[in-house]
Amino acid sequence: MTNLNLPPGLADVAVGDLTPDQLLALLEATAEGGIRLAFSGKPAARQIARRVRPRKLTTVKSRSYGSIDEVGQNLLIEGDNLQSMVTLYKYRGQVDLILTDPPYNTGKDFRYNDRWDEDPNDDGLGDLVDVDDTARHTKWLKFMWPRLQMMKAMLKPGGVLAICIDQRELFRLGQMLDELFGDTNRLAIINWQKASAPKNDKNHVASTTEYVLVYSKDSGRSKTERLARSEDSYTRYKDWDGDPKGRWREHDLTARTPTPKDQYGIQSPFTGEIHYPSGSRSWAHPKRNIKGWLEEWGVKYEERSIGDSRPPALMVRGGKAVDAADQDEIERLRTIAGTVPAAATRTARRRLAAGNWPFVWFGLDGQGGPRPKKYLEAVRKGFVPTTYWADDPDEDPLELGATSWEWEQSGLSQSGVKELTAIVGPGHGFETVKPLQLCTKIIQIWCPRSGLVLDPFAGSGTTGHAVQLLNDVAEADRSFVLIEQGRPENGDAYARTLTQNRLKRAMSGDWKSGKRDPIGGGFTYKRLTGKIDGAAVLRMARADMRDTVIFAHFNESRRRENLTAIEDDSYTYLVAKNAENEGFFLVWDGPDKNTDLTREVYSAIVAEAKTAGIAVGRYHVYARRWVYQRKTTSFYQIPDHILASFGLDIRSEPFANEDLD
Repeated sequence: MTNLNLPPGLADVAVGDLTPDQLLALLEATAEGGIRLAFSGKPAARQIARRVRPRKLTTVKSRSYGSIDEVGQNLLIEGDNLQSMVTLYKYRGQVDLILTDPPYNTGKDFRYNDRWDEDPNDDGLGDLVDVDDTARHTKWLKFMWPRLQMMKAMLKPGGVLAICIDQRELFRLGQMLDELFGDTNRLAIINWQKASAPKNDKNHVASTTEYVLVYSKDSGRSKTERLARSEDSYTRYKDWDGDPKGRWREHDLTARTPTPKDQYGIQSPFTGEIHYPSGSRSWAHPKRNIKGWLEEWGVKYEERSIGDSRPPALMVRGGKAVDAADQDEIERLRTIAGTVPAAATRTARRRLAAGNWPFVWFGLDGQGGPRPKKYLEAVRKGFVPTTYWADDPDEDPLELGATSWEWEQSGLSQSGVKELTAIVGPGHGFETVKPLQLCTKIIQIWCPRSGLVLDPFAGSGTTGHAVQLLNDVAEADRSFVLIEQGRPENGDAYARTLTQNRLKRAMSGDWKSGKRDPIGGGFTYKRLTGKIDGAAVLRMARADMRDTVIFAHFNESRRRENLTAIEDDSYTYLVAKNAENEGFFLVWDGPDKNTDLTREVYSAIVAEAKTAGIAVGRYHVYARRWVYQRKTTSFYQIPDHILASFGLDIRSEPFANEDLD
C-alpha cells in the first residue's frame, strides 16, 4: 500500500481503525482503472472542502438591483468562492450548468495560503503566486482541487461543468477532471479561437486559441441541446421548383460508411450516364426507396447487371451502358457513359418543366448526378455542435468530441474587452474577458431554459450578462449565481466595483457608450461575513437573522425555492413570502428578547397576513421555541433549521443550550 497516494502512515493502520476520511482515501486510491494524478499535498487538498465552515451572507441593498420580484431572481456574492459554495448548501445538487473561468496560473492571478492545509477556515488571504514560484503548479492544483470538488457537488445528476483554461494548465486540469468526474463523463474539449490573427512573439508557435473542458456529472442523464439557427444560415434554401413542402437545398445522397451492396450505379433519365458513389462511400438510402423516387420522373427503372463488377445497377428500362470500362477504371470514375430511350428522356424533361420535382433530382437542368432535397422545415429546430464550426453551419453534424470553434462562432477575447469597455467605460483594468458570444452558446447548449447557472470565478460578470441576455431574446427564465472576491489586498473587491456595475448597466441598458435596450432582470448582492455555527446564530441581531432566514430557507421537496423579501418595517413578524403567496414570519428581536411563538404572537401573525394580503391558513414561522402550537403553522426552530439549511448537523454544533423549562 506504500505506493498509493494516501495520507502519511495510512499503510500501517489496520482497516478497522481507519477513519471515514482515511477509508474514502483508500477506496479512491485503489479504485480499478483510470489514471490518478499525484502531487505534493493532495491528501490535504482532498479534505479541505469537507472542513470549510459556511459563512453568513449579508445583503447589501445599495448594490442589489431590480424590482421586488426581480431582485430575488439572481445572486451576486462578494467573497471567497470555496467558502461561498459551502455556504450555498441549499443549492447543492441543484445547479444545471457551471460556466467559469478560473485563474490560468499566469502569475499573480491567484493567492495561496499555506495555512489552509491545516485550517481551511483561516482568514488569511494568502500570497499571490508568482510566475517564478517553483511550486506554482502544485499550489494551483491544491487551490483548484477542493473547488472542483464543490463544483461537482453543486451540480444536478445531469448537470454540466464548462471550465475555461489555456495551455498552461490544460493537461493538469484535464487530469483532475478525469479523476473527479470520470473520463466517461467528458463531453467535449472545445478549442475556441480567441484571436483572429497570431501575435508576433518569441514562442515557437503563436497561441490563438483557448479551451473549454466540458464534463457531466452523469453523461447518461445530461442533455446537449441544439444551437439555434440564424436566418443567415437559411439563405441557401430556396423555392426552386414550387415544392409544396417549402424551401429546400441540395443535399448528398451518399453516406460515409462503405457498404458494398449499396455501391451500384444509378442511370440518369436525362443523359443516360451511370453515376456511382464517390470513393468508398455508399448510397445512403435503401435501394427500393431510391428506385421509387427515380420512377416519380415518369420513367420505369429496373435492377440489372451491366458488367461493371458491381451489384446490379438501377437502369432506365431500355437503357444501356456504353463501352463499360474495366473494374480498375470504374473504381476511379464517378460516372460511365450510357444511353436511354428518347421517350424516357422526353418524359423526364416534361416532368422537370412542370416543377415540384421528386425527392431525388438531377440538377436544375437535369444534367447532374442524383441528389436528394433537404427541406428547411426539417432543420429549423437547430443544429448540434460539430467537431468544427465552419463558416457554413448548415453542413452535416459530426460527432461532438475535440471541437474547434472559429472566432465567428465563439467571439474573440478582444471582443469581450470591447464589450466590457462599452458597458462600464475604460479603466476597468481587464485585459482579457470572455466574449458574450462564447458564453451564450455554452449556456444554450447545456442549460435548460429554466435552469440555474453558477459561476464561482465571475470576474466582470460575463456569465450573468449572458444568462440575462438569453432570457431577454429567447423568452427564457434561467437564473444565475455569481461569486467574485476580486483583489481585496488592493482594496478592490471588484464584485462591488465592477461586476455589479456591469450587471446593472446591462440590465438597465445604461451603457457608458450610450443608451441600449434594457434586457431586464435583477439580482441580490450579498457579502460573505462571519462563520456560521449554533452559537453565532443565537447571537444574531434581528436584521442578520432576517437576512439569513430569507436566504437559507429550503424544504426537501423544493430545495431551490427562493423567498421574496417583504420590505415593510411596519410588520413586526412578516419578512417574506413564497411563490404560493404563503407568509414567512420571524419571531426574533435579538438573543435576549422575544424569540418564542406564543398565542399572542400567533394572533399578531394572522393579523399581519391579512393586512399584507398573504394567504391565510398556512403560516411559516421561525422562532426559538414553539410554545403555542397550531396545525396551520409550519414551525422552523432556531438555530436547528437554520443550521440544517447550511448542511450542519445540529448534534455536533456548539451553541448555547439554554434551559427550556
